[in-house]
Order: sequence, then structure tokens, then C-alpha cells
Amino acid sequence: MSVEKKNIFLSDTNIAIPYVSRPTPIGKNYPQRDDTKSHAAFIERKLTECYERSATQKQVAAIRYKEGVYLEFSSAAKHDLAIKSLENRSQGIRLLNVKPDEETETIKATVYIPSGKESYFIKKIEAYSSEVTEKGIPKNNDLVRSIEDIRVAMLDSFWIGKLDDIPDETAQWCEVWIRYDDSSFDDALSNILECCNTIEIEIDNNRLIFPERIVLLIKANRTQLSSLISCCEYIAEFRRAPEPTSFFDNLSAAEQLEWVQELLNRTKFEDASSYICLLDTGMSSSHPLISPTVKGDTAVQAVNAAWGVTDQMGHGTEMAGIAIYNDLKDRLLDQNSLVINHGIESVKILPPKGENPIRLYGAITEQAVALAEISNPKADRVLCMAVTSPYFNTDDGSPTSWSAAVDSITSGANENGEKRLFFISGGNVFPEELSSAEYPNSNILHGVENPGQSWNAITVGAISNDIQIADTSFKDFKPVANVGQLSPYSSTSVTWNNKWPIKPEILLNGGNMATNGTDYTECEDLSLITTYYKHLVRPFSTICGTSSATAQASWMAAQIYSEYPGIWPETVRALLVHSARWTEEMHKQFCKDDSKTKGRKQLLRTCGYGVPDLSKAIQCANNSVNLIIQGELQPFKKNQMNEMHLHDLPWPKEVLQALGETKATIRVTLSYFIEPGPGEVGWKDKYRYPSCGLRFDVINSNETLKDFKKRVNIKMRGDDIKDSGDGNSRDWYLGVGNRDVGSIHSDFCDDLAVNLCDANYVAIYPVIGWWRERAHLGKYNEKVRYSLVVSIETPEVNTDLYTPIVTKIENAPVVENTISS
Repeated sequence: MSVEKKNIFLSDTNIAIPYVSRPTPIGKNYPQRDDTKSHAAFIERKLTECYERSATQKQVAAIRYKEGVYLEFSSAAKHDLAIKSLENRSQGIRLLNVKPDEETETIKATVYIPSGKESYFIKKIEAYSSEVTEKGIPKNNDLVRSIEDIRVAMLDSFWIGKLDDIPDETAQWCEVWIRYDDSSFDDALSNILECCNTIEIEIDNNRLIFPERIVLLIKANRTQLSSLISCCEYIAEFRRAPEPTSFFDNLSAAEQLEWVQELLNRTKFEDASSYICLLDTGMSSSHPLISPTVKGDTAVQAVNAAWGVTDQMGHGTEMAGIAIYNDLKDRLLDQNSLVINHGIESVKILPPKGENPIRLYGAITEQAVALAEISNPKADRVLCMAVTSPYFNTDDGSPTSWSAAVDSITSGANENGEKRLFFISGGNVFPEELSSAEYPNSNILHGVENPGQSWNAITVGAISNDIQIADTSFKDFKPVANVGQLSPYSSTSVTWNNKWPIKPEILLNGGNMATNGTDYTECEDLSLITTYYKHLVRPFSTICGTSSATAQASWMAAQIYSEYPGIWPETVRALLVHSARWTEEMHKQFCKDDSKTKGRKQLLRTCGYGVPDLSKAIQCANNSVNLIIQGELQPFKKNQMNEMHLHDLPWPKEVLQALGETKATIRVTLSYFIEPGPGEVGWKDKYRYPSCGLRFDVINSNETLKDFKKRVNIKMRGDDIKDSGDGNSRDWYLGVGNRDVGSIHSDFCDDLAVNLCDANYVAIYPVIGWWRERAHLGKYNEKVRYSLVVSIETPEVNTDLYTPIVTKIENAPVVENTISS
């Protein structure tokens, strides 16, 4: 598209300020133990019984038994467990996993105790029974009183997910997560391989490596998994391996080959620096609408060369048609000339039909990305994957090995920090699901699928734009959703725990379903036209659901890359989310109670931030200006916070003052990539999943700059740390309770223009992550990149906000300030 007023990229706006975070009181709900001696005696007896039972098991074991013992600690019902106190790295005592038991309302933690350290907890318990602190509190009070029971850990202690998914005597593919540290990586791997060989467990060659965790794929039954626990001392958890959704149903479309030629005659395919890389079922690169965008022999590849690179299922080729042309139907009907300014790549990640589809998909995804980058290392690449798994998923939005691998890929955690832009489909609600749960409850109940939990990827949902059914075989059917409503196919994150990311972040066209009041079905008229993988039979097919939406999102990203070559992936992500808006129909569907805690929260968890607008993302207008900052911040020093950034923006103060009580909107989006720290270990304290977090705030009209600094930064308060200054935060539409999850945060504030005339200071500050809390990993001095997009907008199209901002930038002195500690 033609861009008249480019987005404004700012530099030298930052003042780096030493930072101390505001305290966030976290109450611990431990049970009160009135008789400490009795409780200590009970817990010590349970611990001794566990050690005796473990010793007996070693004596009768038919295989070589591990040296240490696995124990499961349980909390009292409706109470917390002192998780941090259950690990002591210097003693070799390791916390392996933490999980809630919803049936008993308890917390359970699995812990490994090495041989020779059995007395560690016994001594803690004895001190609790006989010694007190200076305040008269029993020693180790929180630890011991939080423990309600202890048992030898069994298979269910290590199983993450539904217990019904544990294999029976028929072997199934499972993930085994093993722990390691700097000195035990090789031992951990050799130990698990040796044990699998002894027990005759099949093990896949692929592996995923995360901080302190290695994930492998094994094929084992219940007995073999139990035996593995007995002989391997590095087990942390087991999970069922995800099975990807298959796309075997091919929809037909009655189109003419002449349409293809007519479109090609008026299309110009330019040399590209931006590429969309499809991770899918392969691609029919000889299709006449696709072949001009395939640059070079290595643009179409497969993770496994034996699979071949061609598309034998159709889905990858269908994705390509949308990724190249966005709306192929409009392109065919439009008589204007067309320019395609990006290329297409394909890496096949699914085996041909008939082969076992279960793989360690995190590792497969890593290999696919590496193949694409080796063949074309200088591309501005958009990674697009509409392959997801609804099976053996986490129900609460917590990470999986696959989603964590995507976070590792995007952040460059295992390499040189190379960042990547990744789009994932949210996964589809199937038509038969609407028979048991009416639309849109069916969407609410169907959680975003694996690996859509990824913090760094943009997960894409679907909106319905089509309601016309012309096919006479559907004469008694009508569309399920109206134009502008959530597509019946779109999955959501409403049922997730609130601490996990907002998913999907954006919605694009995913078509609609049809119903006769009883039956629900796909319908070609309510789907998007695209390219068919057997183009010699017919050139066109149809596609729908979150797959088509994800291909469209990738197309949008490629347009931004083409307009701004070399732009950061974090910035492209920010611009798309920043440009998104909810439709009026979405508000009516999900925001009937217009409050932050109810309607707005549900709107966000079903529709994300809405439908992105490429025109808003790629350019400014006179009355709507995008200011972009690409910055880098060091959040921590060893065991403490380090710095925050305060940005002084070129702001159209005089224009906003002159507008007076005219409505205006300030919108802020902060995007960054976290390094993952996966493993089911409670997600608290040092076991947090993200490496770090960032937050934003904007100065309010009722506070001075000095007050603003005090409000967000204790370091600026001087001797009186309670002096948070005069003034408060702006009345953001979503608020911190909704937006401050995941690794992209976006919000807006509608106000009178005069009240926004001084909103030129934006603070970016860190929150705790495992970089700081796991100091032994040596990452506490790492820096995190971030992209900040701030826009000011008025409904008055004749208002010129753009020129005053550009003038301020041209006349501003170039100075970068740092306030020393």
C-alpha cells in the first residue's frame, strides 16, 4: 500500500534511572499449628517411613536403583506450601515439580533428595520442635507447618496433565523432562539413555534444552514409566506428547483456470527482502499463483528429507495462497494492477499421511526455522505456523515444551540472541462442539491450543466477515455468526488462569459456520478462496478458521517489513497489536458489563485486542501519530533491580491545549521477548517462567515529573520510601490487572485533549524474572530489548498533530542522559 506519512522512529529520548521496585505484599496462607511438637513428630515419622520404604524398594529391585529418593510433599487443604524452602542446591536437594490438586484443594511438590542427605529435612523438623527464634517463633516455622503429608513419589507425582492420560500397558509417546545443572548435563543425558536402554523404552533422537531442563520423547507404558522413576535420578516430570490436528479434508471450489492467468497478467512480483516462511504440510511450489514468489531451490524444504517437500495434504498450499495474496477473492475480482513485495518459503514439519504424526514438535520447529535461515540468512522473515494440538494440552494456559520452544526460538535464548517474529494459529473449534455448547459459549470452552500459549509469538484468532450462502444445498442453513462477531472457529483463553498471557492477541478473517438449527457444518460460501495443492486438477480451494487468519496476519507483517526493512520483530508485533480495534459486535457479545474485572476482561480473553488495521500499523495520519522507540534495558544486577527508562516524547502540547474539551486518545503498546524457564515448578519466586518482565506507565495530568518518578520508582523517594508523590495513574481502559500479563502490554486512555497535553513522559520499568532469581545461571546482567509504540489520536480529521511533532524532532538537540547510581 502507498504510505504518505511514515511512522516516526525516535532516538535519544531516554533517561536511564537507577530503579527500585515498589513492594508488592504477597501473603502466605500457611496453617496454624497449635501443637508444634505433635506436628513435628508426625511429619518426622512420615519422612522416616518414606526413607525406610525407599530402602526396601532398592533391596528388591530387579534393575539398578537410583542413589537418591523422590518424595512428594503435600500442603493442608486450601493452604500454601513453602515451596522455596523445599530446595537446597548446595545439598543437591532439588525441587522437581509443583502442581495443585483440585480435588483435595492441596498443593503437591515433588523433591529429589540425594543419597547421604536424608537428614536434611529431619534436622529442620527437629529444630522446629525444640528451638525458637528471637521473636519466639519456632525455627523453620513456615516450612514445617506448611507440610501436611509426605509420601514416596509415585508416577502420578511426576505426571503433568490429566491422570487419565497416563499410558496403560500399551506404550504411548510421552515427554520426559529431566533436570540438570552446569556440572550434570552429560550425566543427566547418559543416565536417562542408559535407563531407557535397560527398560527397553524407545527414545526419539530429538531433544529440547531449556534452563535446567532437557525434554526428550519416549515411548513407554505405565510400568516402564514407573521403572524409569526407580532407576533414573534426574526425572522432573512426564507429559503426554502432543498430537497435531490433521488437515486432511480438502474443500472444493468451482473456479476457472483463466482467472489465474488473468490475475498473473496484472501482477508484478518484486524482488523481496521480506519473506513468509510456512511451517506446515509442505507446499505445491509449482502452482502458477505461488511459483513467482518462490525464490531459489532451497525455499521449499522439509525437516526430514525422506518426507519430500511437496504438499500431500493440501493445508500448506492453502496457507500459501492467503499468505501471498491476503484476500485472493478480492484480488481475482479486482481489475487493478497488483504488486507482491514479499517472497514465500516452506518447511514441511508434518510427515506424509499414514506416518506416525507424533514428534517432539518443539525440536521439529527449531530445526525447521534453522533450515530456513541457513538457506536465506538475510531475510526479514515472518514465521507462520497453523499446526496446533488440542490433545494432552495444558488447560490453564501454562507453558508446554512446544510453546516454550517457540519462546526460545523467538528470543534467541539458545543462540546469539537473534530475535524472530512468529505467528501461531489459536486452533479451531470443531462444528460438532456447537451441538453441545451454543455459540459463543463453544468458543469460551475451547482453549487456545498448543503451542499457542507461547509468550513471544502472536497467536491469531478469527473474526467472521461472511454471511451470504448461495449454495442451494444449504438452503435451510444460515450463518452461525454475524459480520464482525467472533468466528465460531476461534478458540479463546477465557478459562485460563489470569496470570498467563492474553490469547489470541489479534483476530482476522476465519470465515463462518452454517447451521440449520440442529446441525453445524463448514460451508464453502463462508470460507476464503485460496490455492489448491493439486493445481492441475483445479487451481482453487477454500480455507477457514484460525489457519486463514494466521496467514493473513503474516501477510500484514510482511507488508510492514517491506515498508521498514530491518525493523525489529518486537516492533512489528507491537504495531499489529497497537493497530487492533474491537468491533461493535464484539463489544455487544462479550462486554455487556463494561467493567475492567468482568466485561472488558472477557472481551480481551476472547477477542484479544481486536482486528488489526494495516493502515494504522504502517503509517501515520494528520490526526493520528505513531511514535516508535526501539530500546534496550538492563533490568537487574545481582540479586537486585538495576534501572528503568524514562522517555521524554516530542508532544503536540499546544495543539492538544487548543482542542480543549475535544475527545482524544493516547494508546501505548510495549513489546519484548522473554527467555523461557519452563518446568512445572509453581511459577513463583525463582521458578518464574519469564526471564524478566517490563511494564509501562504515563505521567498523569495531576502530577509533576518529580511526583511521577516517585510513584513508579522507590529509588526516587529519598528517605521517606512511603512518599509516592501527589497524583495517580491515568484511567486506562483495560488497567494493569488485565494488561500486565505475557510479554506484550497494550492499553489506551480516552480523555479530553487538554488533559493529554502533558502526557509526554513514559516510564519503562522491570519486574522480577528468573534472570534475577536464579543468579547461579549467570544471566542477571543480561539486557532485554523492547519496542514502545505511543500514539495520540483525535476524531477530528482536520486536526494536524503530525506536523508539530516532526517540527519538534527536527529542532531538538541530540542528547542522551544517564543518571548515575
